[in-house]
Amino acid sequence: MSGTFSAESRLIHAGTERRSGRPATPPLVPASIYVSAGEPRPGRGYGRDGNPGWEALEEALGGLEDAQAVAFASGQAASMALMLALAAGRDRIVLPADGYYGARVLADKLRPHGAVPVHADLRDLAAVARELKAAPSVLWAETPTNPLLRVADLAALAEAAAAAGAPMVVDNTTATGLLQRPLDWGAAASLYSLTKAISGHSDVIAGAVVSRDPELIGTLRAWRSSGGGIPGPFEAWLALRGLKTLPLRIARQSASALAIARHLAGHRNVRAVHYPGITPATLALAERQMPDGFGPLLSFEVDPAGTGTPQQAADLVVASARLILPATSFGGVESTWERRSRWPGETAPGGLIRLSVGVEPAADLIADIDEALGTLEVP
Repeated sequence: MSGTFSAESRLIHAGTERRSGRPATPPLVPASIYVSAGEPRPGRGYGRDGNPGWEALEEALGGLEDAQAVAFASGQAASMALMLALAAGRDRIVLPADGYYGARVLADKLRPHGAVPVHADLRDLAAVARELKAAPSVLWAETPTNPLLRVADLAALAEAAAAAGAPMVVDNTTATGLLQRPLDWGAAASLYSLTKAISGHSDVIAGAVVSRDPELIGTLRAWRSSGGGIPGPFEAWLALRGLKTLPLRIARQSASALAIARHLAGHRNVRAVHYPGITPATLALAERQMPDGFGPLLSFEVDPAGTGTPQQAADLVVASARLILPATSFGGVESTWERRSRWPGETAPGGLIRLSVGVEPAADLIADIDEALGTLEVP
């Protein structure tokens, strides 16, 4: 579709054939084989190498960043393929110490097969530069981070990575390609868990990598086929269906999350709130990198107020909600929350609750949160 149209319009029409009699939405193609004789047609030789549903989804994802996309069975499958694709000739992978713990776990498991993981505070540019120059490296960035929503300077990180000859990957799951385009800031690739806000309905597990580097895209497709980390046709169809409403959902979720973060910042039972839209030290940077909103995810730390440990207080609050669902993951149309430190390997403070804001009215969510926090009041 012509580049004169917005990314939002292009993603809605991705994969649609405009010929008479064709379906208005890309069809579900549950095929494991294709009719094939002679020289195999690329992407149609065998079901592990291609599917029309993947291609429609990849067209939509790539359009958000004017790039190409490769879809995977999960965000972790996408991460593994990307780590392995970039590991050759490199000794280490520099990751955020406070980012998604699944990436740290995966990098450690791949240690015998590639680069050694090294953790750094991405806001300390001097420390990042030192780590990148210490040995041939990959920079695995994440901003905003999950679950502390810290914002790092993508342009400065890209400069440090380029000076060290290191490709920079950005886990852009929290922001999505609609609110932040890491490739514009110098990233070699953007990584996504499509399970989260992009699909947005808590009904699919999938992942993707987006890049403007044709060689990297080809390598990732080869890893996907050889490793078998392929998305199912139904999962691709669901992810694309959800993606079409991303602009509407993310706008409402971002507005509600900002309102909730501001409300919690003044709450007597809350010690700290973590959200890019209210953090003074990085607000200008967040506004520059994410000019259209800060996303659906925020976190806050409860004050036990005599009700036990921070962990016990957080569990009590989560269990007391009548509207917000106690569950992990984020970005769905339903609001969810959890005490994040309940997961082994997570580095979150004991009393931190991660809240994924859905599309319910903000006033209803605030009322539910206040009622749940009220259980911490000492009689």
